[in-house]
Amino acid sequence: MKKKVKICAGASAGGHTNQLLKLLEYSSDWSASPSFFITTMPELKKTFEDMARTYVIGECNRNHPIQSLIVLFRVFKIVIKERPDVIITTGSMPLAMLCIVSKFFGTRVVWIDSIANTESLSMSGRLMRYFSDLFLTQWPEVAAKYKNVEYVGAII
Repeated sequence: MKKKVKICAGASAGGHTNQLLKLLEYSSDWSASPSFFITTMPELKKTFEDMARTYVIGECNRNHPIQSLIVLFRVFKIVIKERPDVIITTGSMPLAMLCIVSKFFGTRVVWIDSIANTESLSMSGRLMRYFSDLFLTQWPEVAAKYKNVEYVGAII
């Protein structure tokens, strides 16, 4: 019997969530749908929980190290519990933390950098370029600037 691939889909608030929802809309004919979702704000939980179990990890950035540690702790707990095979994310730093921790457990990572970054990769995208199994940008000009970054079209 084949093992079902456990897919985690994740996004931060705002445009990241909009892009992930659009991607899910495009991918409704996939043979596999996300097993669970990760988001950063409690208000977004309702957006995803009708589709699958949803976890909230909180927001963080380099200017708030204590909050970053709290998010990292939450990420570890979820990764140990869920053990995703694949993470598909439209990014931000909290999701980058999820991806990096998951790599230690053998998870494959698909990072889709935000469409808002028209000239260069996002800060978290620059980091995730080294950890992703597939790194996508939504601008051909950005893909041309970086090694191991691909352009296959825009989500929105």
